[in-house]
Parts: sequence; C-alpha cells; structure tokens
Amino acid sequence: MATKIKPDDPRRFLDPKTVAKINNLDLRAKQVVEGFISGMHKSPVFGHSIEFKQHREYTMGDDIRHLDYKVWSKTDRFYIKQYEAETNLRCNLVVDVSESMHYGNGPLNKYNYGCTAAACLAHMLLRQHDSAGIITFDEAVRKVIPARASMSHMDAILDAMHTSKPREKTDILSILRRVTESIPGRGMVVIISDLLVDREPFIKGLEMLCQRRHDILVFHVLDTEERTFPFVGTTRFEGMEDMPHLLCDPRALRDGYLEALEEYLVEVRRGCTRLGVDYQLVYTDDYLDAILSKFLHFRADVRNRSARAR
Repeated sequence: MATKIKPDDPRRFLDPKTVAKINNLDLRAKQVVEGFISGMHKSPVFGHSIEFKQHREYTMGDDIRHLDYKVWSKTDRFYIKQYEAETNLRCNLVVDVSESMHYGNGPLNKYNYGCTAAACLAHMLLRQHDSAGIITFDEAVRKVIPARASMSHMDAILDAMHTSKPREKTDILSILRRVTESIPGRGMVVIISDLLVDREPFIKGLEMLCQRRHDILVFHVLDTEERTFPFVGTTRFEGMEDMPHLLCDPRALRDGYLEALEEYLVEVRRGCTRLGVDYQLVYTDDYLDAILSKFLHFRADVRNRSARAR
C-alpha cells in the first residue's frame, strides 16, 4: 500500500504523475557546457572519441597518433584530427521561496508549483546521469546544494526547497550576483520565480550570468488570479514582500492593473530574448507535465536546427 505523504513532507514536490509523463524526455543544453564525465551535451573542449569536428595544422608537441595520414598523402602536410567531445550537464535550479510565492487559492500555490517543477527537472537530470544542484532564495540566498550526479542527491534537493517561514523582500540583483559567483564553469541555470521584483535589477542579474556563458532558462510562475484579477466588491488586499495592505473596490483597479501587468510581462520577455535567455510564463492552473513537455520539445527542436545549421 502506498505511503501517504504529509503536507509538510518535502517529497510532496516530486509529483509521480508528472514525472511519469515526462520520463521519456531529455533536458538538453542549447550551448556548450562544462561537465565532469562523458555525456550527451556539447563540450567546450576537444576530445578524440566522439564526433569529428575539424582538422588543425600539426605543431611541435602534438600527439602524432592523431595525424591524418590520408590528408598528408594528398597535401604533403601534417594535420591533426580534432573531435568534439560531449559532456554531462551541470544544472543549478534557482528557486524563489519568498513570501509572495506562497500566494494562491488553487490546488497548488506558486511556491508548490515552482518547487514541483524544480523537483521534476532535477529528477529528469539525475535520471539521465547529469548533475543537478539547487539554490533557494528569498531576501537573500537561503540554501546552496552543489550539483551532484547521484540519484540519492534528490533528497537534499527536496529538503532545500522546504521552508517553514519565508521572508519578505527579494533583492534579486544581489541574489543573482551570488548565484553567478557560486557556480563554477559553464552550465545550465534554471530560475523559477514569480519575478515580483524590479525588472532592471533582474535583467542586470541575467546579464551577469550570460557573461559567464551559462545556458539560462526562466520559468515565470504566476497565480491564475494574478492573470485575471477576478475580484469584485470591497476587498482588502494584504501586502506581501513589505507592501502595505489596501482596502478598495477592485473594479476601479482592474483595467490599470492588467495593463501594467501586460507591460511588465512584455518588457521581461523582451529583455530575456535580447540576452538569448529561454523564457516561459506559466500559471498555476497549467498542467505542469504539458508545460514541461512543450518546453523541452521546443529546446530539442532549437538544438537540432542549430546542429543542422553547423
């Protein structure tokens, strides 16, 4: 008989139904990454055992075992054969656990939805023998679990997302600076947040990560009510992240709120596009398995088109 998972058990984030539906998918790097062992992702270094890449003229000290004698017989010049190695992926999941993420009235609030997405991605990465780590934050970085490739590492990742009392403010620029400094080499960074932050510091933080040549994904999680603003009658809105409470008629605010939200979303999406960051807006009533499947298929198509172009 299956063991019932308690509401405060970190294992609740690893949804078996979602995992089962995305189990046949892979999370591939869109650009070269640095890893520890041979795997499925392009490496920034050349090897001698995977896929032929190019010839390079021989220089003193090169290993003569990699000379191409067929080219020498035709040109009377020595050339070295170079191969493009592949590597495993090192992915860090950067998950927002601040107070605003705990808003929501559906089956999953933003916090539970975002943590479930992170857990499913981590499980997928570990299943394909890649490395997964996690960094959680609210007003500052709360926990850092370095990337590891063992499936037993899943428990540490789940525990890191479990928080009993979230803090309020989110200083996104200092957080992304800390993330940039704490991740060695090139890899994948997946940011999962409601992005209730000023957009300029957020884009500046993304620029720092891009300068390190990370492959960056942003999952922007919003609650359904934040999209539709369905409130009617005199309503008391409780401030989150150090914002004051507000008692008002929401009908007087609805048009202005929706217009400001759309403007913000357009600017965030435009900033991500300019930096080459993959951006995905999701709502808590979206089926997570469908969102992840669609997004991973999109990345696979982009990767395949890039490979054909080369």
